[in-house]
Amino acid sequence: MSALLDGIRTNSFVVIGRAGIDFFTDPGVAVEDAETVTLGLGGSSANIAAGICKLGGQASLVTRVSDDSVGSYCIGQLSRYGVGTEYVKPIGGEYRNSLALYESRVAGHRNVIYRNGAADFQMNADDVAAVDYSRFGALITAGTVFAADPSRSATFDAFARARAAGLPIIFDVDYRPYSWPSPQVAEEVLSRAAAASDMIVGNDEEFGFMAGGIEKGLDKARALAADTAAIVVYKMGEKGAVTFADGAEIHTGIWPVDALKPTGAGDSFMAGMITGLAEGQGLRDAILRGSACASVTVSRPGCAPAMADTATLTKFMADHPGPTDAE
Repeated sequence: MSALLDGIRTNSFVVIGRAGIDFFTDPGVAVEDAETVTLGLGGSSANIAAGICKLGGQASLVTRVSDDSVGSYCIGQLSRYGVGTEYVKPIGGEYRNSLALYESRVAGHRNVIYRNGAADFQMNADDVAAVDYSRFGALITAGTVFAADPSRSATFDAFARARAAGLPIIFDVDYRPYSWPSPQVAEEVLSRAAAASDMIVGNDEEFGFMAGGIEKGLDKARALAADTAAIVVYKMGEKGAVTFADGAEIHTGIWPVDALKPTGAGDSFMAGMITGLAEGQGLRDAILRGSACASVTVSRPGCAPAMADTATLTKFMADHPGPTDAE
């Protein structure tokens, strides 16, 4: 675990995966009733990178974006949040950035994601070979990068290059069925990625998916921690999380809020936890910090725009009565 924490404590990360554009309704408004929507940066990896930068860390994104105004918007938004875009490359033709349309409400929430001809899936071996891994302390990615080639092969190549440069690998499972050709392919590829990672973060459904049944997910997380990963975080929504590290199990609760929508929680959890560890917090405190970030994000509109900066997070944790007891 020491090598993993040493890498994280540099607080400088290379993040692989998609940036997208989000359209979201005003609070409580269904799509069919909306007269206006708000624009924001989205995409799991872009959100994680933006969240890290908002909390004082450094991050550069590696991806492809469409060579059009939407791609330009994504690059501009990444720069606005302080994310390095030196490895974000445009691609022409019919490839397009992912687009999400979702409602700022919990009851009846709907989230539609358009991924046809996704530009980020065109990230290739040359793109990851161009990265100067020595600039960073750790590599972070989310599972969607593995859903199609050439992005899948390129990301496994990036894993090998990062490992050769001494960087630990941090993997957010982030299973999105609509991106994959079949559940069988997803199970095989995501399990391979997990086995190659030093830290794995996922929810109960994602670990259950890799294990062949949700009832087997907790044992899958425990086995990965015992076998290959230094830290495994098993998230359970409102029930909190169980984290496996150094043979111990850490049970943590959540920071209850009146949620506006469910989107963005996992990305902000990752950003908060990683930057907490980078600042020297213990694992339990860093996990609770990640949980607080998730609560802030679900209580505000958007994904990247809703993620906490340092001042917001500090005030939230100071004013809140505290997390729930662990399950």
